Amino acid sequence: MNLRLPALLIGITLTMYWGRVLRMSYKARQRSGHGANLVPPEPLGRALRLIWAPAILTWIAQPWIIALSHRPPWIFVPLYSFPFLLWCSTIIVAAGLALTWICWKKMGRTWRMGIDPSEMTPLISTGPFAYVRHPIYSISQTMMLVTVAALPSPGMLAAGVVHIVLLHWESRREEMHLFRIHGQDYQRYCQRVGRFFPLRSRRQPLSVR
Repeated sequence: MNLRLPALLIGITLTMYWGRVLRMSYKARQRSGHGANLVPPEPLGRALRLIWAPAILTWIAQPWIIALSHRPPWIFVPLYSFPFLLWCSTIIVAAGLALTWICWKKMGRTWRMGIDPSEMTPLISTGPFAYVRHPIYSISQTMMLVTVAALPSPGMLAAGVVHIVLLHWESRREEMHLFRIHGQDYQRYCQRVGRFFPLRSRRQPLSVR
């Protein structure tokens, strides 16, 4: 089996994903001037972007390099020997884009990529957010892990570690920010809804305020 076609499809999907992120940021900047905090106003957020951006670029570029290069970069496991697993990975990445699109639509103009300590964002607890507190991060982790599994090169492994570690760090920073804004409402929401995975016992979600 040729590795190039699945790698190409994964590359196209990831390009669409991050292209959509840039487009939403551009539209947010046109509306409000802050660009959805793509470059956060806080110093720590900006510093994290310097680490995060190369990992994202590697994530996007690696499938394209494998698909288009005559001599693809070395990978740990020749997954073209396991076509079923490789195509499953490709389908999961595409499904991740579709599910994330649903989350983006649910957030609408409240979508942000970073933290602005002065910004009062609403608490969204319906739709996908009724099941996990960070559905976009949960999906993004899955997409990254599946890409690493499909194309396990040293570069992808490094990008995967950086991306997932920073997602966990950022999720906790966002939760602290939302707790400062929403107080007990957000605390009760956290008790009902898991961070990245649904809780076994879940009450009705909080109403949006």
